[in-house]
Amino acid sequence: MTILFKSWHHYLRLTQRFPSVGSIVPFIPVVALWWLVTALELFPRVFLPGPGDVLRSFGSLVYKGILPDYLQDSMVRLAVGAFCGIALGIPLGILIGMSRHAHTALWPVLLFFQAIGDIAWLPILVIWFGYGLVSMTFVIVYTVIFPVVLNTVLGVRSIPIAMHRAALSLGASRWQVLWEVVLPGALPNIVTGLRNGLGYGWRALIAAEIIVGTSGIGFLMFDARRAGSTVEILLGMIILGILWYIVDSWILAPIERATGQRWGLVSK
Repeated sequence: MTILFKSWHHYLRLTQRFPSVGSIVPFIPVVALWWLVTALELFPRVFLPGPGDVLRSFGSLVYKGILPDYLQDSMVRLAVGAFCGIALGIPLGILIGMSRHAHTALWPVLLFFQAIGDIAWLPILVIWFGYGLVSMTFVIVYTVIFPVVLNTVLGVRSIPIAMHRAALSLGASRWQVLWEVVLPGALPNIVTGLRNGLGYGWRALIAAEIIVGTSGIGFLMFDARRAGSTVEILLGMIILGILWYIVDSWILAPIERATGQRWGLVSK
C-alpha cells in the first residue's frame, strides 16, 4: 500500500510539472487492452488490426506523402470554415443580444435553421457547387455559427442593465459601451461558443469529407472502406481523436479557463 501511495504521489507531481504526461497515461490501459485482444486473436486481424499494424500503416502513409497532404487539406478546410463562421457569428450574436427588434426578427429564423442538420445540406450543395471546397466550407460555417451566435447572445444578455446605465451616465458613447462593457463581459461565453463551435465543425468536416470529399482524413477513411482496409480506418479514427484532443485540451480549454478566471467565473 505504501508503494502504491508513493507511486501515485510521484505521478501527481509529474503530471503537475508536465501536463502532457498526465494526458497520455489514461490511454495506456486502452492500448494495452487493444494489444491483448489482438494478440489473443479473439477477432480476425482483417476485422481488428493490432497497434503495430496501425503504426506500420501510419509510417507507410507518411512515407508516401499521402497522410501529410490529406491532413493539411483537412486543417485548411477547418481553418477557413471556422474563421468565416466566427466572423459572422460574433457580430450577429451581439446584434441579437443587444437589440430587441433584431432578437424578435432573427431569433425564430435562427432556431429554424439550427434544427436543420448540417449534413442535410450536402445533397443540394453538391447540386449547386459540386464536390469541392465550397460545399465543405459551407457545412463547416453552418455548423460553427450556431454555437457561436447562441453563446454570444447569452453572454451579452447576462450583463446587468445597470452596467450599461452606469457607463452611459459616466459619459460613454454607445460604441464605448459596446467595446468596454458588452464585449469584455460577454467574452467568457463567446470563448465557450468558439470551443463548442470548433468541436462541431471538426466533426462536420470529417462527415463532409466522407460524403463529398476527394481528399482529407475523412476521405482517407472512406477510401479505406471501399478497399476493405480496416487498419487505415482505425488509423484515421486515432488521428482524429489525437488532433482534436490536442487542440481542445492544450489550446481551447486553457483559453476558456483563463478567460473565465479573468472575470472571476472560475476558481484559480
